[in-house]
Amino acid sequence: MQDSIFSFFSKDTNKFYNLVSTKDWPCLQISGIRMHCIKDGVKASAIAMASQLNPLKGTILDTCCGLGYTAIMIASHSNVEKVFTFEIDANVLEIAKNNPFSKGLFENKKIFLENKNVFEAIKKFPDNFFDRILHDPPTFALARELYGRPFYTELCRTLKPGGILFHYAGSPGQKRGIDFQGNTIKRLEETGFLQIKKIPEAQGIRAVKK
Repeated sequence: MQDSIFSFFSKDTNKFYNLVSTKDWPCLQISGIRMHCIKDGVKASAIAMASQLNPLKGTILDTCCGLGYTAIMIASHSNVEKVFTFEIDANVLEIAKNNPFSKGLFENKKIFLENKNVFEAIKKFPDNFFDRILHDPPTFALARELYGRPFYTELCRTLKPGGILFHYAGSPGQKRGIDFQGNTIKRLEETGFLQIKKIPEAQGIRAVKK
């Protein structure tokens, strides 16, 4: 059974935020919906995603911060200079501040965190700015705009030629015969990515900019 570590209800969003224990790192739940994969462990999931960007180096975009696990992990690599990360929900950052495993998010000087929607924030960056991009958005139902061609175009524009993108996608609609990852791959191809392949162990898609 998962034990609650820290929780509260926000009148602004009409949502209940809960930080719960798991077998390794705590998991964020928003109104009962888990924001992390816990089957193999939250830590193992973060490692699996970050490892798809190897070799990690230079300037990195971690699009959706959450509790900051992947941003912290990426920033720990010696060849990484800066990690830019964005969180649209201030309540999630409040949870992170009360999570000891998120401490590095606020203390590591390599990490540049902003309470903004990455859909808009990415537009301020110049072309060919990032060496690597980790895109781990909320579910399609909660953040449809982060799965669309306009946003993928921005990811491609700001990524350096030869740079690597890892996009966590999951498999929503699979039981109804929907090939969500296949459709995502088509949109990535249309916006300038190649060498695109599914990574089952990380439940996502790896791609390279032309």
